[in-house]
Amino acid sequence: MSEKDILTPVTEAPAAPVTAGPAKPQGESFSSLQSLLTTIVIAVFVITFIVQAFQIPSESMENTLLIGDYLLVDKFRYGGSEFWDHFMPYRTVNRGDIIVFHYPVNPSQHFVKRVIGVPGDRIRLVNKQVQVNGIGLKEPYVRYSSPVHDMYRDEFPRLDIPVPGLEGQWWLEMKKLVEDGQLIVPEGSYFVLGDNRDESLDSRYWGFVPRENIIGRPLLIYWSVRSSDNDLPIAPSAGDKLYHFIYAATHLFQMTRWDRTFRLVN
Repeated sequence: MSEKDILTPVTEAPAAPVTAGPAKPQGESFSSLQSLLTTIVIAVFVITFIVQAFQIPSESMENTLLIGDYLLVDKFRYGGSEFWDHFMPYRTVNRGDIIVFHYPVNPSQHFVKRVIGVPGDRIRLVNKQVQVNGIGLKEPYVRYSSPVHDMYRDEFPRLDIPVPGLEGQWWLEMKKLVEDGQLIVPEGSYFVLGDNRDESLDSRYWGFVPRENIIGRPLLIYWSVRSSDNDLPIAPSAGDKLYHFIYAATHLFQMTRWDRTFRLVN
């Protein structure tokens, strides 16, 4: 397992071609500039408050989300502003929700995981089976990709087995929150796991997601492309990025996963 879970915000778009033409009257130029500024303001508002695009970089949420999926994240769903929360029909964060959030260890990074425990829940994993408040969860979305049994990962919480990748601060905090072999989720926090349980760096390793770290919920896969590592042929010279770019541009139709494009995220 490696730290590959960081979501990549999609912020760049290809430049539009420039064509020569006759000079526009000054009034028409001003109108065009005004339209452009209006478009930019609307785009900034949408990206800031309503939706944001991200790319899935790792296998930690397979098979719900795949490497190469491009998501639109609904930032409006859960609110977060104490003033507007009183007036808007925001939803609470529930068990089973997939969320995008600022990684608590490094808030500049973005992660996507599934909420397993909400404040007050008691969490335990027994032989890979998740129990919440003593009841086993039905999780048809879960994938196990490794045949190797990991005593810390699959029998959680364990207070006697520190493992590589475990955050030291979380190791100390966890000891204070375990009661009768169950981890108690504190107020204002959420316990999250990846759907691909054997390949996910999640709450088992670094702790809870604070409510204020939650950005929103994945709404739509607007495009999905097969991993370039598997689908691009070996370039004539190693590290030839231009060759890979040209190949991707000319094979876009073949590389696109059309069955996943415009799919709602559940």
